[in-house]
Amino acid sequence: MSSIAAFFADLGAWNWFIIAVVLLGLEVMAPGAHFLWFGLAAVITGFLGLITGFTWQWQLIAFALLSIVTVMWGRRAMGPQVEGPGDSSLTNRAEQYVGRTFEVAEPIQSGRGKVKVGDTLWLAEGQDTPAGAHVRVTGARGTVLTVERDRA
Repeated sequence: MSSIAAFFADLGAWNWFIIAVVLLGLEVMAPGAHFLWFGLAAVITGFLGLITGFTWQWQLIAFALLSIVTVMWGRRAMGPQVEGPGDSSLTNRAEQYVGRTFEVAEPIQSGRGKVKVGDTLWLAEGQDTPAGAHVRVTGARGTVLTVERDRA
C-alpha cells in the first residue's frame, strides 16, 4: 500500500478534520475565500466518515462532490455584489448635480453649451440660453448635463 493510502487508512475519518484545519489555516493566511469552501467540505466529509464508517475511497469521492457543492454555494452566497438602482453618485458624478442650479459659462446654442460647476466646466444640453443665465440640472447622460432654464 502506498504511503498516501496508508495515511488515509490509518487515521480514517479524522484525516478530514486535519485537512480541514490545514485548509482553514491557509484561508486565514491567504484570505480570499479560496480554501474556506474546501475546508467546509472536509469537515462535512469527516462527520460523514465518523457516522457512516465509509472507506477512505468513498470518503474521497464524498469530499470531491461536497467540494463542488460548497464552492458553488459559496460563489452564489459570496459572489459579486451588484449595485442596485440606489445611490450611484460615487461612480456617476454627474448624477449628484441633478436638481441643482448652475450658471451658464458658454452660451447654450443649438442645444449644446457649458455650465460652470464649481471650478469646472461641464457640457450641457438644453434650450438655447445666454451666458450668465442660471439653469437647473434635470438629468445626466454620461458626462453631459441635461438642463433647463431656471425660472426662480
